[in-house]
Amino acid sequence: MSASFLSTDPIDTSRPRIASVQVGRPRDYEWLGRQLRSGIEKHPVTGPVSVLATHLDGDEQADPEHHGGQDKAVYAYASEDLRWWAQTLGGAALDPGVVGENLTTQGMDLRDAVIGEQWRVGSALLQVSEPRTPCWKLGMRMHDPRFPRAFARAGRPGVLLRVLEQGQLWAGAPVTVTHTPEHGVTAADVFALYVGDRHDAERVLSAPELAAHWQKWAGHRTVWHLKDERERDGA
Repeated sequence: MSASFLSTDPIDTSRPRIASVQVGRPRDYEWLGRQLRSGIEKHPVTGPVSVLATHLDGDEQADPEHHGGQDKAVYAYASEDLRWWAQTLGGAALDPGVVGENLTTQGMDLRDAVIGEQWRVGSALLQVSEPRTPCWKLGMRMHDPRFPRAFARAGRPGVLLRVLEQGQLWAGAPVTVTHTPEHGVTAADVFALYVGDRHDAERVLSAPELAAHWQKWAGHRTVWHLKDERERDGA
């Protein structure tokens, strides 16, 4: 694994909260010579936002087969990770929502979020279901087709959340972790499996709250995952 994947930064977790809330609707793009449609572009909203069963009010996905739905209703990404990316990329600060997240958190190391962990945010109850995995849309959003691979190597995926109780949340709302499963499988553990570290696969995949599609995913590997594994193993 790369040093960036293993790196950790001190995070003040004394007052976890939602720093910003973003929603967006699909629109058309031209990317790498193709006409595409995506809802990855999200913009901050003020005031209470309704949390519905499969999405935030005002938020839509262009590809509901792979985005949104019960296991991917809400995407959270840490402001600390946005700051890390800004420093790594050597540019200006990155705005909330730049990686398509609905919730930009503060004071939470989302790599350590346990699958099945429950968050009380405003009047809504959310549950961590899986880490986000990168796709071409991240490259388009960052204007760099290589960014999805960099995102995978960095090991800072954020987390996807299912909605256990509908309600309302808002920027500035505190995040209270009300339940943490004893199995201890974290978003970082699942993401490590995704990028090729399979030594702990049985334990990781046995987490009962993990989104069901991971069981199917585990049966195949993409070409670039296999290439990365061979390079890491010196083959």
